[in-house]
This record gives sequence, structure tokens and C-alpha cells, in this order.
Amino acid sequence: MSALLDEDRLEAMLTRLKLTAIRDQLDSLLDEAVRADLSARQLVAFLCDREIARKDHRRIEMAMGLARFPFTRDIAGFDFVAQPSIDAKQIRELAACRWIAHGENLLLLGPPGVGKTHLAVALGREAIVAGYGTLFTSAAALVAQLAKAHESGALEDKLASLAKPKLLIIDELGYLPFDPNAAHLFFQLVSRRYERGAILLTSNRSVGEWGAVFGDPVVATAILDRLLHHSAVVTIRGDSYRLKEKRRAGLLQKTGAAPEAQTEKTK
Repeated sequence: MSALLDEDRLEAMLTRLKLTAIRDQLDSLLDEAVRADLSARQLVAFLCDREIARKDHRRIEMAMGLARFPFTRDIAGFDFVAQPSIDAKQIRELAACRWIAHGENLLLLGPPGVGKTHLAVALGREAIVAGYGTLFTSAAALVAQLAKAHESGALEDKLASLAKPKLLIIDELGYLPFDPNAAHLFFQLVSRRYERGAILLTSNRSVGEWGAVFGDPVVATAILDRLLHHSAVVTIRGDSYRLKEKRRAGLLQKTGAAPEAQTEKTK
């Protein structure tokens, strides 16, 4: 009876201290510790390690959901051989997330289908593992959100919300032109995050073409001034993965991609 009461009391204490991994696996953890012949100090470290691992796993799972990634990608799954214009060492250094810690920016530029979004998602996942809050959105969806908030008088709240994640990933800038109002709203967001939160931005346009994207060279210059002040720019050259696969399958001749390629200007 006394042993049962002690077990109940121990479970209650572990629950109160929110040591739920230790509580839920206590018997198996203690058995493992006995087999390993751990000292008292080693046992405490072993139990703490398992608790931290559980909490990290749950934190990462929750953060991945909140980030709203369109799919799962990682650095290991990126085909650097197929994209020799990319410095694999540079990408792995970026995956260490020091630029995010310093509130710097990263621009991934290149034509459609060369892996920009893959890298953006992969780096976003690395940021979450490193403990940084992350949000992924397309440029079109972001502008629509800002415009809606502006019309409803909630722009300040929306800007504050978008300023919270340590890393904001904006995908596919340049595929659709901005109207002047949208460009000014985007400028406000970039200004709000300037030197406070990192931005990872992918675009099919070189920075020299952003005046046309934003419909206002003055606003484009102001946006670039803030984005490029503390930043790294990775320019990806080469053919689309999707077009390469079609060529391998004999569904597309090499010249068949010319019309599409001509519509996308790259740096």
C-alpha cells in the first residue's frame, strides 16, 4: 500500500513539474538505467535528456504546423549536382541559421523549377529545429492578407503579427505584378522587420527588375535598400527540374522549353 502511494505521489510530482516524458516512460527508463549501470548523477542526466528530447520533438512538430510549409523538403534531399550554380557549402552554412539570429535576409533568385522553394522550405525547417519561429507564405497570399487588413482597418495588427516570427519566408515574388497600393503595403512590412527579423525571399526576377514587379521604381528601391543592407543573394541558373524530367522521358525536346524560358528573365 505504501509503495502504491509513493508511486502515485511520484507521478503527481512529475505531472506538476511537467516532466511528462519521465512520467510516461518511468518504468522503462529506470530499467534501461539499471541495465546501463548508471550512477545517481548519470541517472539524473539520462532522465533530463529524455525529457528535453520529448519537449524538443513536440515543439518542432507544433512549429512545423504553424509555419504552413506547402510540403516537406530538406537540405539532404536537394540535388546539388543537378544545379551546379549553387554552392552546396554556402547552403549548408546558411542552414546553421546564424543569419537568422542576426536578423539578416536571404534572397534566392532564379527561373522557375530550379529548386528555390525546395531550399526555402528546407532552410525554414532548419530554422525551426534551431528554435526560431518561422512562417511561410507566397507573395500573392501575403499581399492579399495585407490588402484585406488595410481595408478593414486592421493593418497595424497584421503587421505586428507578421513581425513576430524570427524568419518570414516569402515565396514566388515577381510571378504577378503588384499594384501601387500593394507595393506600399509590402514596403511597410519590410520596414517593420528591418534589422529585427529575417526574411527569406524567392523570386524569378533579378533585383534589377523589381521596379517593374512593384510598379514603382522608387518603392522598389526603398524595399531593396532594406532587404539588401544585411543579406546574402543566391542566384540559381539552369533548367527546370520538371522540364529535365520531361526531356528524359522524351516528352519534350530541348528547344521546346524556349518559349517558357524566354518569358522569365534571370540575373
